[in-house]
Amino acid sequence: QNPAYEWGVMNLVVNGQPSESQATTVAELLAQLGLSGRPVLVECNRHALFPREFDATALYEGDEIEIIQLAAGG
Repeated sequence: QNPAYEWGVMNLVVNGQPSESQATTVAELLAQLGLSGRPVLVECNRHALFPREFDATALYEGDEIEIIQLAAGG
C-alpha cells in the first residue's frame, strides 16, 4: 500500500498547481476532477500514459501530473 495514503490525503502537483487528493490512481484523480470518460492526455512525472494505464498507475506523494483536455473544434 502507498504509505502516503495512510493519512488519507496526498500532496500532488496537478497542472503546475499544488493539490491535495485522496485518489490512489490516475483514474481516481480524473474522477475526482470530473474528467472520467473525457478525452484527456495525462503525464505522470513527465511520462505520458495511455488511457488503458490510468487504472493501474498509482499516485505517490509529490507526483507531478499534467492533464490536457482534448476539444474538438471546427
